[in-house]
Amino acid sequence: MAGAEDGPGQQPELDEDEAAYCRRWGAQHAGARELAALYSPGKRFQEWCCVVLCFSLIAHNLVHLLLLARWEHTSLVIVGVVAGALIADFLSGLVHWGADTWGSVDLPIVGKAFIRPFREHHIDPTAITRHDFIETNGDNCLVTLLPLLNMAYKFRTQSPEALEQLYPWECFVFCLTIFGTFTNQIHKWSHTYFGLPRWVILLQDWHVILPRKHHRVHHVSPHETYFCITTGWLNYPLERIGFWRRLEDLIQGLTGEKPRADDMKWAQKIK
Repeated sequence: MAGAEDGPGQQPELDEDEAAYCRRWGAQHAGARELAALYSPGKRFQEWCCVVLCFSLIAHNLVHLLLLARWEHTSLVIVGVVAGALIADFLSGLVHWGADTWGSVDLPIVGKAFIRPFREHHIDPTAITRHDFIETNGDNCLVTLLPLLNMAYKFRTQSPEALEQLYPWECFVFCLTIFGTFTNQIHKWSHTYFGLPRWVILLQDWHVILPRKHHRVHHVSPHETYFCITTGWLNYPLERIGFWRRLEDLIQGLTGEKPRADDMKWAQKIK
């Protein structure tokens, strides 16, 4: 596969198979056009509000964490960063698996607002690269608002002594929310083959964040594996134990619902 011998930080050159992957179905697919048209002004407004509030809270909480930082916290903070990345990766996989596998665009409220982008993404994987910062990150910002608000509330109400005791935990929560907030941006970068900043390519090459080649495994139809999209660290071990397949079998046995039925419906649209 092209790019296998590229040095760290280099932009890859695509072979024919990789180029076909980037073109796969694409924006002219009937289902992709219909799904893209469902993106509404109301949804856009919700994303704007969430992004502004989320990044305001991130800045507020980061300042307070820096003011409380002590050298003796270093080891616990490192553990918190790694744990935050791992849990964010698992949660990204759980949400991704749930939205890919179950539900329908026709569901009230959540269908068009939250399931629609997952259906569009499988038909037109590069659509995400045409989304701006607000559309890419709005939903993740909504998800992380509650823990960020809770953290800000603690900084306003807890005593310095109490915050000193809570500091390692709050660093863990902050790292978890940061990875969670930027998960879809990282996902977007994993589909972007040209024009990425050098530092992003280095983080991908070192597998600190989701690498491009790693994520391509998920985009082999029927999209039933490698769901974790923050770092991708958990994809291989979860696949080895058949985690997602066993979970699907359990839910299908209990409910009778067929996994990815709605996903296939949109993929098969031809006009």
